[in-house]
Amino acid sequence: MASKQGYSCLSDGSLDIPISSPEGTPSLSPHSPGLCLISPPIAESHWLSNAQPQPDTPSEMNITLEKLLAPITEKLKYLLKKAEDFQTYLLYSRDRMQKEQFAKAMPTFLQMCQPYFHYLESTARSCTPYLRPPQEPVRKRLLEISQQLACQLEQLVLMYASFSFVSLEDTDPFSVSCFFCGKFWMNETRQVSIFRYCISAPYTAAHIPHNLYKKMRWNLDILEGSAARNQTLRTEYYFLCFRDTGDETTVKMQKLWSIGRWVPIDPDNEHSSDVLSWVLCHQPTGDYQQLLTIGFEEPSHTLATDLLVQMLNAQSSGLLNRESSCWMGPGEQVQ
Repeated sequence: MASKQGYSCLSDGSLDIPISSPEGTPSLSPHSPGLCLISPPIAESHWLSNAQPQPDTPSEMNITLEKLLAPITEKLKYLLKKAEDFQTYLLYSRDRMQKEQFAKAMPTFLQMCQPYFHYLESTARSCTPYLRPPQEPVRKRLLEISQQLACQLEQLVLMYASFSFVSLEDTDPFSVSCFFCGKFWMNETRQVSIFRYCISAPYTAAHIPHNLYKKMRWNLDILEGSAARNQTLRTEYYFLCFRDTGDETTVKMQKLWSIGRWVPIDPDNEHSSDVLSWVLCHQPTGDYQQLLTIGFEEPSHTLATDLLVQMLNAQSSGLLNRESSCWMGPGEQVQ
């Protein structure tokens, strides 16, 4: 698999996302022009307002929902305004050194958005005995906010990359090729972390498999063993990818979207925990196990994660064969 995935992504699939800047990233000085852009507002004592009485009409429901989510939407407005400020300084500032300062501060701003993404996705999706998803209107609105912020941050990164202030190369350990978009618990033992690639990147640095490009990654962290002791953490990697379909004579290539799993080849599963195997491996290699074919239209950030969760739940219940990309009916038997 490609090496370290930039500021907000960990190639080792670790669960926690670092808050501090990576080594080699200049820290902001008290007089840095970017400091004012990333200083957070006064922290809210809570996100969701107190529960409101049940509405009687759709219009009352909309008003109640707006009141309930008011602290969250205010935080969204703040982050969107800061992203707009970063773009404004880049486009209209004539001082190149100042632009470079903002470019250095931009990855820190992405990290500043991580707790907010975490809250949105966890509140909307987590399902454990202690965490239950909210009512559907609230869940839908939270995921819409997550989608809106992710799209805005992607445009921000692409703009800075177009001015050559940041790198989007997936193999560059200091690139901003992708960023963290939240995490949530599927159950007590499985947690999903979401990452979004700013541009479609080759599935591997060696461009193998050919014509396969990734747009999102999910790290599935699985706790194995007794809950009391001897628990170990295993991580699986899933990707939203597309293949260019057609041949050299095709006027317009079509993108066939799918969700699949990273299958390690070298080092393989047996030696993945052996540090020496990684040191001796010139370039880690892996294959793509396609599990779900989506179609020729790119799914949204939110829909893709919904499909992943449905697929993983179907695998757990035996409705989907783990080794195929076809949905199986409830009456069919898994081979």
